Amino acid sequence: MNWLTNFVRPKIQKLVRPKEVPDNLWHQCPKCNEMIFHRELEKNLRVCVHCGHHLRMPVRMRLKMLFDNEQWTEIEQPVVTPDPLRFKDRKRYSDRLKDAQSKTGLRDGVVVAHGTMGGINTVVAAFEFDFMGGSMGVAVGEALIAAAELACLQESPLIVIPSSGGARMQEGILSLMQMARTTVAVDKVRDKGLPYIVVLTDPTTGGVTASFAMLGDVAVAEPGAIIGFAGARVIEQTIREKLPEGFQRSEYLMEHGMVDMVVHRHELRAKLIQLIGLLLHKNPSADVVNLTPSARRRKPEDRAAAPPDPTVPDMSFDER
Repeated sequence: MNWLTNFVRPKIQKLVRPKEVPDNLWHQCPKCNEMIFHRELEKNLRVCVHCGHHLRMPVRMRLKMLFDNEQWTEIEQPVVTPDPLRFKDRKRYSDRLKDAQSKTGLRDGVVVAHGTMGGINTVVAAFEFDFMGGSMGVAVGEALIAAAELACLQESPLIVIPSSGGARMQEGILSLMQMARTTVAVDKVRDKGLPYIVVLTDPTTGGVTASFAMLGDVAVAEPGAIIGFAGARVIEQTIREKLPEGFQRSEYLMEHGMVDMVVHRHELRAKLIQLIGLLLHKNPSADVVNLTPSARRRKPEDRAAAPPDPTVPDMSFDER
């Protein structure tokens, strides 16, 4: 009887029992609500194949998309006190940190890496929103400072990709201090004459927006990204007016001069390579020809009277 119970019955149950399907094989687009197979979504760089909505992107997938040959080197970030204020709300802050570290495999909410983009040595600091909403605490501030110092040391452009809800409330005033510290770090990069580019992704809000995120030489944004300081609902309640359609979206900000360009994720790497190439190589690619004022203003009758100078391009025009 034991043989039938312990051996035969489990074998039969295994054959007839329905197989469990993992719950992460399909993703629902938050904009059009269509279901997308996970492999198709990853292949399309987490852009909805139905409506083009840009879903949030894991940090290492983003680095893989940007660097040449999908290769980069992550730097060891400075060690900070994990819970300086011994903060506790519904849960201890130290426990929240452990849960986020276990979930993402990261020490904190930002990864600093360096490699080549289009053959140009580049330093990238990218945020991970799944790590406590990409919030900025002391560890994130230290990481951004380390990224700026590395860019200055290598004389490389610095690209920062925020995806954050703002300052980390569990670290109080220490978190707010990172706004000033990261701003000083950006100034060091600029003093070296190196490009500093910010790629604004969904969402970029709070103290991150109020500091380094809006200080880029070029502000690039992904389509549909929420970019702002306070939330739209808070603003509506404060001013007691209905906000316009698309308020705080990247397209709205570009129309009002807060963002330089909105770039689709499929075109982002090529656009960034183009930008850092233009900002690094400021000299023209060909020799500049100095034209004398007389050569610019020659009339047709003067041109016929005088033999043409082979060293001066013909810039004359026909006056009518």
